[in-house]
Amino acid sequence: MSTKHSVHVSIDTDICIGSGQCALTAPGVFTQDDDGFGQVIEGKEDGAGDPLVKEAARACPVQAITVEED
Repeated sequence: MSTKHSVHVSIDTDICIGSGQCALTAPGVFTQDDDGFGQVIEGKEDGAGDPLVKEAARACPVQAITVEED
């Protein structure tokens, strides 16, 4: 029997510098707002099963992305 893990993805907008690495790495989960800062696409806060979410968090130059697993 497998256990499903829940994931929550967020961006700390206070430290995001708008490098865009998140949107380039996992465009199905992240986008950039009108000012160029990263944001999680509405409804994709669960990571959308995208295996690149963790890589996007690692690619962020200021570690503004948090991926929390249950």
